[in-house]
Amino acid sequence: MRIALWLLALFGVAVAAALFAGGNPGSITLFWPPYRVDLSLNLVLVLLVLAFFTLHLALRALAALFALPGAARLWRLRQRERAMQVSLLDAFSNLAAGRYLRSRKSAEAVLAQVDSIESSGDTLGYAPRLRSVSHLLVAEATHSLQDRAVRESSYRNALDAVSGAGAAETREGIQLRAARWALDDRDAALALRLLDELGHGAARRSLALRLRLKAARMAGATVLALETARLLAKHHALSPLAAQGVLRGLAMELIDSAHDPAQLETAWSRLDRNEQQMADVAIRAANRLRTVGGAATLGLQWLLPVWERMVSAPDAIGETQVVALVRALQRGFVDTAGAPDAAWLARIETAQMQRPGDALLQYLAGVTCMRLQLWGKARQLLTQCLARLQDPDLRRDAWRQLAELAEREGDQSAATQAWRNAAQA
Repeated sequence: MRIALWLLALFGVAVAAALFAGGNPGSITLFWPPYRVDLSLNLVLVLLVLAFFTLHLALRALAALFALPGAARLWRLRQRERAMQVSLLDAFSNLAAGRYLRSRKSAEAVLAQVDSIESSGDTLGYAPRLRSVSHLLVAEATHSLQDRAVRESSYRNALDAVSGAGAAETREGIQLRAARWALDDRDAALALRLLDELGHGAARRSLALRLRLKAARMAGATVLALETARLLAKHHALSPLAAQGVLRGLAMELIDSAHDPAQLETAWSRLDRNEQQMADVAIRAANRLRTVGGAATLGLQWLLPVWERMVSAPDAIGETQVVALVRALQRGFVDTAGAPDAAWLARIETAQMQRPGDALLQYLAGVTCMRLQLWGKARQLLTQCLARLQDPDLRRDAWRQLAELAEREGDQSAATQAWRNAAQA
């Protein structure tokens, strides 16, 4: 459509010019004494147009002639830039391929080319960032070559060269790489110090948080590692399953680091509600509290949410965790000064009646009855659960308690048989 309109406009101009020139009787007379020159108006117009185009072409030719030195200089600059880009690509490619010496030489070639361009009087707007990245590549390759002196020198040069647009991002990237090198060197304190020097926004990025988590675990700073893992989970930088595993492991490390009841209670208070309700964490805390000589009632209080979750959703925790929970509750009942309180007795009886075929609940109910001196009911529950108990330690404990019951009643043959079964279990 546009071409058709241009053609119509061209035909219109041609028709108008033909009508004007065909019926134009005008003339122009030039007097140059003693001569007189008569020219038609059409010829004068044609000569003017030809003179305009001739002058325009002459000026263009002169401009192109005077621009030749600048064009040559620009061509040489572009050739240098292309060579510099090829060297930079070679540095990245060789670094990824594990050719660290070649990568270092290519990055040093980029630095030499930048110096050559600037010494010739040309300027590159991105020269500072290019220098920083090249020094960083030299440091990265040198780190893999285990040359720490050159690595530190290149790292400092990279930081010193940062300026202009994008300086903040470049500096943060250099500091993050330096933190990674410190972790490779097993220097957790240096890695944490470098990460602390980052800005608030950069310090909360997923990469920085992952590095901080590794450094904190390497340094044994469990509290810091736990806080960092929570941030990673909050930012969805870890899958839900991985986040749960990391948080569970750190919470258990924090619990194991306590050496007296006060430290353990402080460590427990540092855990959030979700972490306290993890079965492994609560069981580990209750067992640790018993080890350090804490109050058994407090341990039973920590185990209560896990118990409630197990009763309400039997598949919420695994079989191994249920066995560990039963053992922890049994130890808590034994360590309690008196018998289990009425609340725990009601909870256990209710759960056992809801699931009468559960051997673990029958065993726990039998243990509770033993503590309450309900000998007949205890014997009945322990005898019923023996055939279905899969855990050998619980089966041994069940036979042992049956032996104690038989000795209490004076049935030595039954007690002897029960002790023999306990030994075999």
